[in-house]
Amino acid sequence: MERAKYPFIIGFLVFTLFPVFWMFKISVTPDRLLYSEGIVAWPSQTTFDHYYAVLVEGSFPDYFMNSFIVSFTTAALVTILASMAGYALSRFHFKGKVALLTILLLTQMFPIVMIIAPIYNVLTFINLVDSISGLILVYTAFNLPFACFLMQSFFDGAPQELEEAAMIDGCTRLQAMEKVTIPLCLPGIGATLGFVFTAAWSELLFALMFISRQSQMTFPAGIMNFVTKFSVDWGQMAAAMILALIPVCIFFAYIQKFIVQGLTAGALKG
Repeated sequence: MERAKYPFIIGFLVFTLFPVFWMFKISVTPDRLLYSEGIVAWPSQTTFDHYYAVLVEGSFPDYFMNSFIVSFTTAALVTILASMAGYALSRFHFKGKVALLTILLLTQMFPIVMIIAPIYNVLTFINLVDSISGLILVYTAFNLPFACFLMQSFFDGAPQELEEAAMIDGCTRLQAMEKVTIPLCLPGIGATLGFVFTAAWSELLFALMFISRQSQMTFPAGIMNFVTKFSVDWGQMAAAMILALIPVCIFFAYIQKFIVQGLTAGALKG
């Protein structure tokens, strides 16, 4: 029975990694061979000119840095705010709690396209249109409600008795939270951080609507520059997408154990 699962695992890996392999193949295929050779498993000749063009001749490094700043800042802000809000929702009973939870839930019911115009008006009013700061603000507001529910479930899974025992021993609530509850919920915090980072890194619609200056573009919006009116530079686009996978893979390799533990802990209570 144990060995019977390996073919399914291998098949799943092939299914999920094949698009990455195909994208890498296109990124190292010379432009003149992209159409002349047709669909082949590997090109007869390879080149790294597309990577050179993306890294040296294009603006990809700026897009990459903008995306990293936006994604990391958004993930940090959302995780901190959601941790505090999730703790309050989990541990305290206060007037209006149900209404607050309802409002948070309602924010997830509106289509993104429906709220672009109001958000644009707000950003214009506070003079944050076409800026990285405005994009961070939008991403933070958009991801915060779900992150609050996520963190609340993790805090619900942390035994409250341990926290009460720490307070009986002389700790304040803040000290008990810092020394007892937060360490227990580190997997959940890591899962939330990874979720928000990925959502901000790959988001396109807001970045496309609110950013027009080349110097402020993030990677998803900047990669659209490879699509022109009469052609698409598939080689450079594939090279840019392969490069964009690297920081995400490194980030998840660092926090993957927290994500796995967090997803498991979030499914259980008590």
